[in-house]
Amino acid sequence: MDDKFILEDGDPVPCNDLLTWGKWMETGERRIARTQIDDVSVSTVFLGLDHSFGGSTPILFETMVFGGPLDQEQERYATRKEAQAGHDKMVERVKEAACTPTP
Repeated sequence: MDDKFILEDGDPVPCNDLLTWGKWMETGERRIARTQIDDVSVSTVFLGLDHSFGGSTPILFETMVFGGPLDQEQERYATRKEAQAGHDKMVERVKEAACTPTP
């Protein structure tokens, strides 16, 4: 089973050669999106490793929040398109959370 991937023209492809994969992970562009909202950062990246833990569809992208009320919230995705949509949704969640008063 393929668990290592790289991006070619923005699309994930399996990479079974550990040295090739490692070099790509060091030098490849893994960031899909990053949005800064005041002191909160929302980051979406290509993980390079399948995080489905044996599932039938590789999970290769992750959005995470750094700071604010949603600090450390994360979502993972199978495709770049899902990741971009998920990033945008998380940005909206962060904005909403910033406007919600705490009790």
